[in-house]
Amino acid sequence: MPANPVPRFTASDPLTDRLASVASVTKNMVMLLDGAGIIDWVNPSFEECTGYPLGEAIGQSPGDLLFGPDTDPETIRRIRRKLFQGDTVEEDILNYTRSGKPFWVQVYCAPVEGDWSSSQGFIVIQSNISDRKHSERNLRIAASVFDRSHEAILISDHNNRILDVNPAFSRITGYARHEVLGLTPSILSSGRHSPEYYRSMWHTLEKTDHWRGEVWNRRRNGEEYIELLSISRVHLDEPGRFYHVAAFSDITALKNHARELDRAANYDDLTGLPNRQLLIERLRSACLHADRHQGGLSVCCLDLDGFKSLNQRLGQAAGDQALKSLAERLTHALRSGDTVARIGGDEFILLIQSDNHDGVYQRILDCVGVPLQVPGDTVQITGSMGVTRYPDDDTDAEGLIRHADQAMYSAKEKGRNQCHFFDPGLDEYRRKRRDQLTEIARALENEEFELHFQPQVRVSDSSLLGFEALIRWNHPARGRLAPGAFLPMLENSHLEVPLGQWVVKEAIQQLNAWQAAGECFSISINISAQHLMDRSFSAYLESYLRSHPELDPGRLTLEVLETTALEDTKRASNVLANCRALGLKVALDDFGTGFSSLTYLRTLPVDIIKIDQSFVRNMLTNADDRAIVESVIFLAQRFERPALAEGVETLAQARALRNLGCHFIQGYGIARPMPASDVPAWARHWHEKTLADSDQR
Repeated sequence: MPANPVPRFTASDPLTDRLASVASVTKNMVMLLDGAGIIDWVNPSFEECTGYPLGEAIGQSPGDLLFGPDTDPETIRRIRRKLFQGDTVEEDILNYTRSGKPFWVQVYCAPVEGDWSSSQGFIVIQSNISDRKHSERNLRIAASVFDRSHEAILISDHNNRILDVNPAFSRITGYARHEVLGLTPSILSSGRHSPEYYRSMWHTLEKTDHWRGEVWNRRRNGEEYIELLSISRVHLDEPGRFYHVAAFSDITALKNHARELDRAANYDDLTGLPNRQLLIERLRSACLHADRHQGGLSVCCLDLDGFKSLNQRLGQAAGDQALKSLAERLTHALRSGDTVARIGGDEFILLIQSDNHDGVYQRILDCVGVPLQVPGDTVQITGSMGVTRYPDDDTDAEGLIRHADQAMYSAKEKGRNQCHFFDPGLDEYRRKRRDQLTEIARALENEEFELHFQPQVRVSDSSLLGFEALIRWNHPARGRLAPGAFLPMLENSHLEVPLGQWVVKEAIQQLNAWQAAGECFSISINISAQHLMDRSFSAYLESYLRSHPELDPGRLTLEVLETTALEDTKRASNVLANCRALGLKVALDDFGTGFSSLTYLRTLPVDIIKIDQSFVRNMLTNADDRAIVESVIFLAQRFERPALAEGVETLAQARALRNLGCHFIQGYGIARPMPASDVPAWARHWHEKTLADSDQR
């Protein structure tokens, strides 16, 4: 007999009917099994939960319908063993629905005698406990995470009293669990943070239920550490009940490593001073600060004089010691807000954030000049310093350092222990000049230059002497440019000789072209001092003339500007003498505008003297200009040289020059400079006009 037999009911018993009704409406799953454990009946809840209808379930074993791959075999054996012994069974087991979905049930099974079977059977009641099982699993996972987490976890109540801590908390802080329960996290406080810091933390927690940041705390042994802390406020269903869950990790080692990386990236190993990278960051910030407050700053580049020889004489150890001592001196010589950086072997950059710089530069040089004690010797070092000032030098951080470096090299050129200031205006001029020289070089390659020609005539009979070749630049964007727009940039540049050679070559080719067309013209070309004194000038000219044997060299005149500084007049005289020996003529241009007029006139082999147009233009209205013109003509006559006046614009000027004894004239009054293609037609027209005027006279 079973230990707890279930009473038998007959089919006509009213209680049986009521129990059958209960079985039909209960949410629990109910199965009636025969003595062999085969299903005789299942209630609607069974059908709904498992997916098996009554007709499909009858005649099947519960195990065939409900057990699956993860159903525990030991639980199955234990249930069957108890049933075989006639005991009631109460177990948790994993079942599967008809579609294969697993779900947990609590099984209650008891033997029973009933009218539905001729022998003893069983009643099985199953309650779906999947939600409870999932909750238990989640709790186990949470507990495992709490215990095994590498992050410290602290749980406190709404009064911030500690309710629990995990093992990682004890490992990081040194406090055992029982030592902190009931206390507040303030036991960890390092005292580094102000009350305002913590008030801000709690304000954020109350407002957003979360706070995250870095906090300095103290371990049980008194050692300080820095932690990355995250605090969450957890609200429960009960009104006014909440908890704090704080998780933190010890990031002291990471912070120390970050500081080491920062030091390696931003500081000089030898002196501990900021390096170039950190200097640029600080300089950018300083410029922004100066802009906001309408202030200024200085960037000083300091280079030690003769430091290389000191290293060679005393050894690197002594040199390193000298650099470290100087770094300390320079740091103490400046204010706390200023920066001293080492950017090279013996090169320092100083950032001075002040408008009042009086005396500071000399103080820096004096600081460097104090004798230094190095192993085995005492040395004295001087420095050369270049300075640029922002915002006068309105450029970026890299530009300020570069300009201070340029000024430093200028200081070195002055001698030791000197300071030189960068001139932004001069640098802007140099930059523009560099850009324009680059553009001129491109223009030479692209053949953007051409020669225009202005006639020169004899005053006495208006006969044509020749043409002066004047360069023009057909600029792709700015149009045709006169020489004054670009030639000044060429002075003493690497392009002065190449452009001069182009003019000579182009003029000779044009003479050949006119000669081939039956025209007999002469050309004057301007020669700069650098081109004239170039060692290849005479050889180049002679070679080019030999390649054009049909050309009469006497039709080519070289005009040397009197305003040009010919440092070696003897050599210039020899070069011009060689040119005259080749058959060329020489003119002294713009006579009277320089300081060496008489010297040039006396020493240079000159065939013609040209009077500058600045005197001719106002000679009829300005007595001084007229006197200069008269003097130049007088000198030309005494030296038996013809004079040519430039800038003649009116007939009255031409007549006055003729009366003064001037031989030749040129200017807008005769004709403006014209392209080579227009020269033959203009010359014919001028000749015809001259003949007509002569006939009328």
